[in-house]
Amino acid sequence: MDLEARKISFVQEFLRLQNEEIVNQLEKLLHEQKVQLLDLEMKPMSLDQFNNEIDQSVNDVAQGRIISSKDLKSKIQKWD
Repeated sequence: MDLEARKISFVQEFLRLQNEEIVNQLEKLLHEQKVQLLDLEMKPMSLDQFNNEIDQSVNDVAQGRIISSKDLKSKIQKWD
């Protein structure tokens, strides 16, 4: 059974649950696992990388490759 089929099966089984305590435990487990995964994936940025990103940002501003937050918000609202 592939991952998508397993997820569908799990959701179907979850929807049949009538015990609130089991739902609470599954919610807690899901949250804990997501936090652990995020902790594993997050790595601090090196000082060189940080400085390079600052330099790139300064260069983007100098080249006019920027958008104001007001314009960005306007563009996003058009998509809704």
